[in-house]
Amino acid sequence: MTKLLQTEVEKRRIFGIISHPDAGKTTLTEKFLLHGGAIREAGSVKARKNSKFAKSDWMEIEKQRGISVTSSVMQFEYDKKIVSIMDTPGHSDFGEDTYRILTAVDSAIMVIDAAKGIESQTKKLFQVCRMRGIPIFTFINKMDRQARDPLELMEELEEVLGIPSVAVTWPAGSGQQFEGVYDRVNEKFHCFKNDRLTIDLGEEGLANDQLASTINNEMYDTLVDEVDLLDGAGNAYDEELIAKGELTPVFFGSALVDFGITPLLEHYLNLSPSPTPRESNKGQIEPAQEFFSGFVFKIQANMNPNHRDRIAFVRICTGKFDRGMEVVLTRTGKKMKLSQSTQFMADERETVNEAFAGDVIGLYDSGNYQIGDTITNGDPSLQYEALPTFAPELFLKVFTKNALKSKQFQKGVEQLAQEGAIQVYKTEYNEIILGAIGQLQFEVFEHRLKGEYGVDILKDAANFQVAKWVKVTEISEVKKLTDSRTVLVYDRWENPVLLFANDFVYERFVQKNDGVITLVDSPQLLKD
Repeated sequence: MTKLLQTEVEKRRIFGIISHPDAGKTTLTEKFLLHGGAIREAGSVKARKNSKFAKSDWMEIEKQRGISVTSSVMQFEYDKKIVSIMDTPGHSDFGEDTYRILTAVDSAIMVIDAAKGIESQTKKLFQVCRMRGIPIFTFINKMDRQARDPLELMEELEEVLGIPSVAVTWPAGSGQQFEGVYDRVNEKFHCFKNDRLTIDLGEEGLANDQLASTINNEMYDTLVDEVDLLDGAGNAYDEELIAKGELTPVFFGSALVDFGITPLLEHYLNLSPSPTPRESNKGQIEPAQEFFSGFVFKIQANMNPNHRDRIAFVRICTGKFDRGMEVVLTRTGKKMKLSQSTQFMADERETVNEAFAGDVIGLYDSGNYQIGDTITNGDPSLQYEALPTFAPELFLKVFTKNALKSKQFQKGVEQLAQEGAIQVYKTEYNEIILGAIGQLQFEVFEHRLKGEYGVDILKDAANFQVAKWVKVTEISEVKKLTDSRTVLVYDRWENPVLLFANDFVYERFVQKNDGVITLVDSPQLLKD
């Protein structure tokens, strides 16, 4: 069993795609699925008229706006490897969802717009990956349009992100003068024109006569000069540093026209790690172990509007999953039989009977799971690293417009909160206050509440900017200190939270009550 496990684990690859909005992340996901045979036709997120939508954008609001607002999990097979892709929200308003996704992957592909370079959201997501020490592969997209100088883009990677880079493929021109990319490792030139011809350069390298006579003379000369510069002054290609996340391999191409994707995918599968050990309360846990374990990194309600279902996404960390197996939910000690399990192609699904460490499965959930839960048929005290909750920055009071729909309203609010799509707080009078990182989260909440639960809402401004968690033992003291600008509410786990009108009110509260009240940024910190 151990040898079979080891073989299956080594075949697995699981990565997240990160980028600033509109850099081409979802389009790249589509092309990977196309290459893996998972879909027959890639639907551009821009193609509205004929209703072709990105396969990974399954939610109605995503199709309307052409953006990803929820993470999707998709799996395909390529070159005898089982590849799982996490397509994450690019919009900064959904940073918390993206952060949770990045705790479940072993590597990341960072997509950069060749005309715009590194943008703000890319920087934030890159830092999350860097903190985890996972390998980061860089794809510079949209080379079929007018682009910035590639050497300048490479320099920006090192200066802005602080990570050394090495060009694995290198472009000849851009926009209308784009001739193709040179694979420096495999000594091949992939022509963008000329029927997508691939020229094997052999030992001659760029001195190859066929190449010189096939592409534009000026672009050829520039290519030779730039590669000479890279060979002389660029970073050396080092697979060990790439595996440690200390060197990012760079690839050029265009996701929209499916060019440069094959070299990226093939090099990625060669260089990326199979499932890695996970941190837990028992130390590092190696994946090729006999016992099954995994953690819930995402919960999604109503992926199938006809059945009002709820799915818990589980990253398998060790062993083998068999449908019908019995596990323990270690947070509660409750035994559960995993008889309804599924794997995904965005919102399409199929029953999965077995899966291995490095796979992602969906479990039908009747309300048992929470984000961050560990399940196992091994040690019932095992708990994988907790996933953080971020303090919200925007707040909004919401009510149901129709009192007769209060039950649907409460159910919708509860389920969307359990997904982590929005943070929900209740006052002692049972009023509901939503907390979010960005305004778009409120819009998605309202859209989904109406579309999935049939509830229209009324909104009222909640004039708060700061949320801090407090100890339950300090509640009686806290209640004496509240006023119109400092309000006590409770999160969905019944943890007490103080909402402050602004930073000034918060700082003044801290000064007046230093040593009396403990305030922290997340409920996890109360347990430390």
